[in-house]
Amino acid sequence: MTNFALPADSPEDRDRRLWLGVATVASGAGLAATAVPFVASLAPSEKARALGAPVDVDVSSLRPGDLRTVEWRGKPVFVLRRTPEMIEGLVRHDALLADPQSRRSEQPAVARNALRSSRPDLAVIEAVCTHLGCVPTFRPTPGSPDIGAEWPGGFYCPCHGSKFDLAGRVFKNVPAPTNLTVPPYRFLSETALLIGVDPSA
Repeated sequence: MTNFALPADSPEDRDRRLWLGVATVASGAGLAATAVPFVASLAPSEKARALGAPVDVDVSSLRPGDLRTVEWRGKPVFVLRRTPEMIEGLVRHDALLADPQSRRSEQPAVARNALRSSRPDLAVIEAVCTHLGCVPTFRPTPGSPDIGAEWPGGFYCPCHGSKFDLAGRVFKNVPAPTNLTVPPYRFLSETALLIGVDPSA
């Protein structure tokens, strides 16, 4: 039987070892290049997160009176840091509201109160009018020539004139049938909340 092995120090043997080394490195790099997108594809996409995954919100920079809009399940959600004056004003206009106790409205149990929130200073409200799904505008200043002198401040839907207070409670005699929805949420800390999870979890 003929032995075709090359001498260990021959140029041909060195070339063969070099070629095998390059091929090994290249195949390893190819495997890594294939694995990274594959592993990344296992994580939920931005679209999937928007359609249902909980959303973290950092409220540390939200000053009293500030409103932030975030997206959860493809819908805008208002996060409002209410001032002490806003909180105090919410107990003064129940007679103007269609459902001041939120008996016909959707909110988690921890938000079934006059402020519709688990913390007085922070309101978390879906920014979707319960009439036809328009996005209300933030109109916090009391009194308004185009809304009415009795306007205490809140959210106004310019599409068909529905009005909501700073707790998302609907006014009487407007097209919207119910209060704005409060999504499920819970606080992770004093400065962070998670929208889209059961508050009791």
